[in-house]
Amino acid sequence: MSYLNKCLFCILALTVSCCYAYGRDTVNLNRAEQTLDAVYRNYSVPNTCLLRETFPYDDKYTAAYLASEEQANRPNPYSYLWPLSGTLSAVNALYCCTKDDKYADLLDSKVMKSLDEYFDTTRSPAGYASYINAAPASDRFYDDNVWLVIDFAEAYLETKNRVFLDKAETAWNFVISGWDGKIGGGIYWTEQKKRSKNTCSNAPSVVAAMKLFKATNSREYLDMAVKIYKWTKANLQDSTDYLYFDNISLNGRIDRAKYSYNSGQMLQGAVLLYSETGDEQYLADATRLAESCYNRFFRDYDTGEGRVRMLNSGNVWFNAVMMRGFIELYRISNDGKYIDAFRKSLDYAWKHARETNGLFNQDISGKEKDKNNWLLTQAAMVEMYARIAGL
Repeated sequence: MSYLNKCLFCILALTVSCCYAYGRDTVNLNRAEQTLDAVYRNYSVPNTCLLRETFPYDDKYTAAYLASEEQANRPNPYSYLWPLSGTLSAVNALYCCTKDDKYADLLDSKVMKSLDEYFDTTRSPAGYASYINAAPASDRFYDDNVWLVIDFAEAYLETKNRVFLDKAETAWNFVISGWDGKIGGGIYWTEQKKRSKNTCSNAPSVVAAMKLFKATNSREYLDMAVKIYKWTKANLQDSTDYLYFDNISLNGRIDRAKYSYNSGQMLQGAVLLYSETGDEQYLADATRLAESCYNRFFRDYDTGEGRVRMLNSGNVWFNAVMMRGFIELYRISNDGKYIDAFRKSLDYAWKHARETNGLFNQDISGKEKDKNNWLLTQAAMVEMYARIAGL
């Protein structure tokens, strides 16, 4: 490297460092905005507010993550609710970071209108279905709905627009209808096939209830958050490493798979409960769980310029949801160890996992390329860049 190039590199590094140090992380904010632009440029369906699920669009694409085999094996021209909901998280995160009215307008003009296409009032209680209402009736997932509750509640807390709170409480009523006394409590995964109670429907319900408590000051939400947290910890936590299993079936069989978003949501829920109640046990839970997540879902990676701690490649959205828990902990601990690993991961992904069309592969190392880029991956990248920019 020439002396001039070394000087230019040092100036760039200093500029980026100053942006981080003084809370003006325009680098990651610009990355979030560019990725959101790429989402709407590549996934929008002409003459609608809806989005495709993959790019390039594959009319033979089927979604393996649905409960109904018939529905999962039926190609559809629009995204299912879960990937689409990621755009609500993404735009929310950008608004929280910038307070720019253009993102509030985008929520109103595009994101909320697209979600309305999935809102099902034909079944009681009303809730969001996994596919658009114009198609044959689709399964309704409690976890799909609870992710929306979290974002609606956050949008209300930021904008004070009552529409968001009303939608949050409506979706919450559907979510909580999935709780019953079988195996001692817990919320099912899906309304149509009540076979298991999953961490992905219970852990975010703790977070959602705490967000609603903050929005309404209604004690019932806090009480429910405590109740769900205790049940999930008692039934789905691995006592050997504090991480969370995926689900428990009604016959008591535990699916021992461990995903970053499940533990990440219990981490966020624990911090929110600690912040509200002052109960040190929640903080102890969060501290142990954070270190276990760091040990399980990050790895040492050789960048060619040295070894750094980075996120494992895989489902990017899972890691974006886990990141929410680490950010919540950072706000009370000010320990930058974990946030630094996220920041390094995002820096590396921008350079190595991003294509010329502005879309990301799931492998942040850049070694493996996706045949089709998933909408939810892109939304998760927007969210992570926006959230890191807002710290």
